[in-house]
Formats: sequence, structure tokens, C-alpha cells
Amino acid sequence: MTREPRAVVLKGVRKRFGDVTAVADVDLEIRPGELMVLVGPSGCGKSTLLRLIAGLEEHDAGEVWIGDRCVDEVAPGSRDVAMVFQSYALYPHMTVAENLGFGLRVRGAGPAEIGRRVSEVAEVLGLGGLLSRRPGQLSGGQQQRVALGRAMVRDPGVFLFDEPLSNLDAALRLQTRDEIAALHRRLGTTMIFVTHDQVEALSLGQRVAVMDRGRVQQLGTPHEIYRRPANLFVAAFVGSPPMNRLRLARDGEGRLAGGPFVFPGSSPHPEATLGVRPEDLTVAVVAPPASGPPPGSAGTRPGPHPSPEFTATALRVESLGSEQRIHLDGPDDAAWVARAPSALRIAAGDRVDVSVAWQRTHLFGPDGSRTGAAPQPGRGSHPGTPA
Repeated sequence: MTREPRAVVLKGVRKRFGDVTAVADVDLEIRPGELMVLVGPSGCGKSTLLRLIAGLEEHDAGEVWIGDRCVDEVAPGSRDVAMVFQSYALYPHMTVAENLGFGLRVRGAGPAEIGRRVSEVAEVLGLGGLLSRRPGQLSGGQQQRVALGRAMVRDPGVFLFDEPLSNLDAALRLQTRDEIAALHRRLGTTMIFVTHDQVEALSLGQRVAVMDRGRVQQLGTPHEIYRRPANLFVAAFVGSPPMNRLRLARDGEGRLAGGPFVFPGSSPHPEATLGVRPEDLTVAVVAPPASGPPPGSAGTRPGPHPSPEFTATALRVESLGSEQRIHLDGPDDAAWVARAPSALRIAAGDRVDVSVAWQRTHLFGPDGSRTGAAPQPGRGSHPGTPA
């Protein structure tokens, strides 16, 4: 039932509200049939950008293209898009079938066409047994599916989603997220999905645009966004727990140094920031003396372990079932977090050795942009560095 998917292209789009720049000269191309996610904190401009595409706001500069036409002067109803809002906005006095077909009826479609499209959409979304009910008789997830179906019956070239899962509880969010992903695979329609939730962004998007202060900070696949963040903002925003960071400064020999680390070679920058994902730290309880607990007890180091870069205290341990998060007093008293298997027995107050997977670290320059992975630091050349 779907139409040919449309590309959406933004060329230098800008939008201001008084003295506030909500969208700052954005260039962005969404490919035909792509599921693109716009993610960022509140106030970053992602919902405004979506409304500019829909025609619900007028931009101050630039161009918006949908398919092969510029839609700057095209009314919202003629842009070949359908929008699903955070609020379901269903008519409480209408049945599910009437809510689904209302937009078609307003546009002058006949009863036969409305009935056919409503039946098709109801089958896709599993609403067939609910068509005679009213919104007040539905769960939150069912209401969201009706809102989605109301957009689908229009058979648009582009779907726009403005934080549609925000009103659902955790279980329904996961279920509805999976339904949207399955729907995209089935329909192949261009979809642009706005969320502030980075888990939704990484799990749904074929590509993800991370926004801040009206600008796209990085555009890439979920893997690229997570493993090669373009700058410190993306590194800190994407990932839970956030990336561990340590400020580095050039020492008297021109090397970057911070905490227990001294990095080889002369640095062109007076300062930088080291970034390490929590899963790229390996922790083990410091081995006790010979008179300590017997092997296999909580005080021992379980199995082979890389040479540690520093020793820290476990301040707090969060158990999450399959894993645990170890909060550490990290280098230079920075609070760091490590992810560890739940089988590793660590308690608050334990001293732990910490090693770093240097090939998966990140080094950010003074302007916050990523310059690559950090080199393996030297040993024994800086106060606090283990021999």
C-alpha cells in the first residue's frame, strides 16, 4: 500500500525565535526509504527541525526539499508527509475505525476507499479486533498504534515521528519501538524519528544525527556514533553510563600527561581530553597477601588479567542483573565507571586494579574534536604510574 519513498534534503536551513537560534544552518540529507533518527537534549532543535520539514514552522533561511521538489511554499497538507506526535490526540467520541479514517474523510475519500485503507492498516498494526472501541477503552500502547495508523492510512512518502514513545512505560516503549522498526522493514517508507533517548536512537536508526544548540554535531551509523564520536559532546551524550573523561596537559617535555598516564611523543596541543568507555576498562580486586582469603573467595583476582594502569577504590557497585557498574575514584580524583560481569565479586570499599583497552580509547583536542585513539602510555615516568 505504500507510495514510492521520498528523500528529504535540508540546505542551509535556519530558524530563529526572537534572539534564540533554534536551528543553525543545517545541511542534512535523508535517503529514500531510510529510518533517520534525530537525537539530542531538550532544546537542541530536533523537534523544530521536524516541524520545518512538515511545514508547521517557517524557516528563516535555506531550503527544504521532499523528493524532487522544494516545498518552501507548499502547505503542510500537500507535502506528502504524515506526522505522529508525542500526544496521541485521538478523538474520544470516535471509534478506532473512525479515528483511523478521519483524515481520509476530510480529504474527500469515499467510504469504500476509507474502509479498504483502514482494514489494511488495522491488519498491519494488529488493531483488527479493536476497531469498534473508543480511545478510552484502549491501553497507552494501543492508543499509540492508532495514532500511528492514522498517519499510515494517508500512505505518505515520508513519516515524521516527534517523540512518539515518551508517554509509554518502559515495557511498552520497548514493544512499540520494535513495532516501528518492523513496520519500517515492511513498508520501506522514509521515516524521520525524533527522540531525546539515546537508547532509542541507537536501536532504531539506520543513521543517527546527534544535535546540540541547533546544529548537527555528528551524522553516522549507530556504530560510528558510539565507537567514533566526533567530539566531546557526542562522546558524553551517547552511551550509558557516559564515557569516562580525564583532562590532560602538556608536561615540561612536551608530552600529554594526566593522572597516572604520560603519553609518548611531543604533543602539538597544550591540553587534551582522554575518553574511555566503561566497557573498555577491566577491573579486578587487588590480590590479597598470602595470609589472606583462600583462592576463589571474594578477595582474589579471578583468572588472567592485563597489567593494570592504576589502582582505585570501588565507591559504589550497581547490580543490573547480567552486569554491574563499578563506580571508582578514578585518575586525578575524577569519578569513573567500569562495566563488569555480574559474576565478578566486587563490593564497595574494595581496592581494584584497573587496565585500559587503549586501542578503543579516544583523544579529543582543545576544541573538543576527536583526533583518534590515545597511544599506549609510558610506564614509570609519571607520579602514580605503576611500575
